[in-house]
Amino acid sequence: MNTLIIVKKSLRFLIFIHLPFCFAKTQAQNLSPQQYIEDLEYLKSELPKKHKNLFAKISESDFNTQIKNIESKSKYLTDESFEIELYKLIKEIGDEHTYIGPIYKTTYPLNFGFFKEGIFVTNTDSLHASLLYKKLGGINSSKTEDIIKNFKKIVQDDNQSYFKNHFQYFIKCPRVLKGLDITQSDSIANFILDDKKHLITSTPIVDFSPQNTSKLIRFSNYDNYWYTLIDNGKVLYFNYQVCSEQEGKPFDMFNHELFNLIENKRPQKIVIDLRNNGGGNSAILKPFLDKLKDSYLNKKGSLYVLIGKNTFSSALMNAVELKRNYNSILVGGESTSGNVNHYGEVRGFELPNSKITVGYSTQYWENWKGYKGPLLPDIKIESSIYNFKNNVDEVIEYVKKAK
Repeated sequence: MNTLIIVKKSLRFLIFIHLPFCFAKTQAQNLSPQQYIEDLEYLKSELPKKHKNLFAKISESDFNTQIKNIESKSKYLTDESFEIELYKLIKEIGDEHTYIGPIYKTTYPLNFGFFKEGIFVTNTDSLHASLLYKKLGGINSSKTEDIIKNFKKIVQDDNQSYFKNHFQYFIKCPRVLKGLDITQSDSIANFILDDKKHLITSTPIVDFSPQNTSKLIRFSNYDNYWYTLIDNGKVLYFNYQVCSEQEGKPFDMFNHELFNLIENKRPQKIVIDLRNNGGGNSAILKPFLDKLKDSYLNKKGSLYVLIGKNTFSSALMNAVELKRNYNSILVGGESTSGNVNHYGEVRGFELPNSKITVGYSTQYWENWKGYKGPLLPDIKIESSIYNFKNNVDEVIEYVKKAK
């Protein structure tokens, strides 16, 4: 089991953030220099003791030096800049499941996505509906390429899918933008969209109600797992978007229904869509995998697994299992955001003054001995903003036509 918390974002994108950075809750403000130092000393003491192997990619001396360097800035730190310094430290640790979780209360009401043509608004609220599908050119005086460089100071970027996921979140977080000096305010920013400036005001997270405009099949259901027949019944589409039991429908019951349909309708292909799945408990899928092993659909040309930049943690482990031990073809526009072999099984503690949550890994998962980096699709099909806004899923269309 590889555990983390999943947050369903608007347009039903699952953004794998280890804890909800932006939930409304009281947070300590205007800490004193001594309080910042106390938090850092607590982090320095506790994280090495609790983490499975904190010094796998950073030496103990470098870790301690970075803590000391942040402490030397304590007189000049703000809450925002303190968080940025912690993000930088976590990046150097280099463990995708070790993180900090500041509690932010506001957001800019824009969701962004990466496409082969650039970064575009994929969802927003009714007040900003005219901005939908516009291309991001920058914020205030910073161009998009400069913002990307700035974000690489705080986010691991050796895995581009991991970086893109965090970029999509941070680009709309007022405190992160201010902490990186991209903006001077945590309440307003000029977003440059389709070469025009649009002054956007931040809104409380709890008040952000994005409008669902997409009719793409993978965003058509909120359930943790669901299925439907497509392509005139020739393809069984199974969307598995959270590795967790669905309230009111245990996975065993769901799995029984799914394979009854397979026996009765005899589809030619099955698609297992993991593109929205950021993890949970990898064992949830075991009943499905056990039945699939002996199914007529477990053959090349009939079994397709869809992966992408949101496929992380336990969902990644399920994808690896399907790749290694089944006759599957992996299809997607990007690699997974998680590395195949990784530290995980997350636990957490809270810094005493800032109340920032620190998540840390307690186990090493060697899912594929000798494998380096993220899981790659066998067939790579990039997404286009033009298809996205016209509700065409290039990956599904490929599976339908594949021989």
